[in-house]
Amino acid sequence: MSARPKLLFGLVSLFATLFGCAAPDKSVPPLETVADVDLQRYVGTWYEIARFPHRFQRDCYASRAVYTLQDDGLIGVYNECRKGAADGPIKAVQGKARVVDKQTNAKLEVSFFWPFWGDYWIIDLDSAYQWAVVGHPNRRYLWILSRQDTLDEEVLSGIKTRLQQQGYDLQELLMSPVD
Repeated sequence: MSARPKLLFGLVSLFATLFGCAAPDKSVPPLETVADVDLQRYVGTWYEIARFPHRFQRDCYASRAVYTLQDDGLIGVYNECRKGAADGPIKAVQGKARVVDKQTNAKLEVSFFWPFWGDYWIIDLDSAYQWAVVGHPNRRYLWILSRQDTLDEEVLSGIKTRLQQQGYDLQELLMSPVD
């Protein structure tokens, strides 16, 4: 196999792993998103409160995402974390997102490496846009985000209850290290 097909095969394998190309679990109902997302209110800075662990975020501390509306209709995505410790070097990646359900704006796809896109579904959202929960239809990906770097325990407890009602197994939920 020449270098180009090997590279393509490697990239496809990597992204199949990262974006969970497997079919959704049939033992739980389809994942539900929120009814409506105002993208003007959603953009801005979000701090990661909790997540499911994944290789691409290994040793990440103080993770945050910044979303910006772009003139071309896409959403700019900038993700960063501190590598190894809260004062470690910044590890960052830039990407883009696009809305795939224009009726609700709750189903998006995100891409950090063209031509691969992964589902980014907003499945729980504070009415004041102070916290959000992002999931994936196969339930192997999950992020709890907040406008602040902390989240009230009572709010977090309610989010966890709703996630379990949506069929999420929270045994692997990792509270995001901040210090």
